[in-house]
Amino acid sequence: MKKEFGARQLRRLALRRTAGRRSRQRRRKAEASGPKARGRLDWLGLMVVSLPGLAALAALLFTWMQVGQANKQLRISEQGQITNRFNAAVTNLGSASVDVRLGGVYGLERIMQDSVRDHPTVVSVLTAYVRRHAPLPEAGARKQQTASPAVSLPTDIEAAMGVLAKRPLAVETFVLDVNRTDLRGLRSGHGGSRFAGMIFQEADLTGANLNGADLSSADLTRTVLRSSSLAGARLSVASLTDADLTGANLNKAELTSADLTDARLTGAELNGAVLGSAILKRTTFRTANLNGADLTGADLSGANLSGARLTYANLAVADLTGADLTEADLTGADLTGAILTDARLTGAKLKGVRGLPPSQR
Repeated sequence: MKKEFGARQLRRLALRRTAGRRSRQRRRKAEASGPKARGRLDWLGLMVVSLPGLAALAALLFTWMQVGQANKQLRISEQGQITNRFNAAVTNLGSASVDVRLGGVYGLERIMQDSVRDHPTVVSVLTAYVRRHAPLPEAGARKQQTASPAVSLPTDIEAAMGVLAKRPLAVETFVLDVNRTDLRGLRSGHGGSRFAGMIFQEADLTGANLNGADLSSADLTRTVLRSSSLAGARLSVASLTDADLTGANLNKAELTSADLTDARLTGAELNGAVLGSAILKRTTFRTANLNGADLTGADLSGANLSGARLTYANLAVADLTGADLTEADLTGADLTGAILTDARLTGAKLKGVRGLPPSQR
């Protein structure tokens, strides 16, 4: 009996131990699975909360793609419209009616304002139009023309030059060429017009109004500017070699480092003009007015200044080698450091002149 009782006790004890182990295992599993379950629930909650944001993001991306596609289509449409407008404007330029041609000129101006990429093309078309429709006449006719400066340009040519003068871009890499053209009486070139770097070689600008125009670095070689008005114009580094500026108004014009070799300025007005470091070799200033002009460091070798008025002009360090100053009025002028080798001062007015060697008086 005792043995049976002991065996039962051992079985009960073994069963309790087994149950304890299983209970502990279940607790460990429950403890381990708790954070995972909570993590899954948290992740599921986050997904549920994020769904509206993701939907909004997808809608935004879709809208952005649609807008991009619409903008692309709009640009293509705009370019097509500009092309059509350009073709229509060029067609109008070939019309026999001046009114239609004017419409073509102003149509191109609008295109140039609306489309930066078409700016060079429009400028090229307009300069070609001016060269074609305002060509310089033959030599015989040209002599007759320059004798009567009181003329006006044809309306369409005046308009084309006005558009070129007021084009929207200031910095360009292309060339504006209106060489050998008849631009007598030009009126659209004043008031800050931008002709910087423009090629006017051998053009006839007799009687033109270029007051205040920007002609910096412009090529005016052999250009006729008789009786033209260039008051306050900017002509620094411009080429005026062999140009005819007889009777021109250059009062307060800026001609620093400009090249006027062999240019003719008989009777021209240059009061207060700035010609510092300008090249004035063999330039004719006969009877011209240069009162108060700045000619510091200018090369006036061989220049003709006979009868010119140079009162209070600054000729310091200027090269006047072989210059003709016969009967010139140099009252109060500054000749400090000027080179006067072989200069002719016969009859010149030298009252108050500074820097003139006693041997030259």
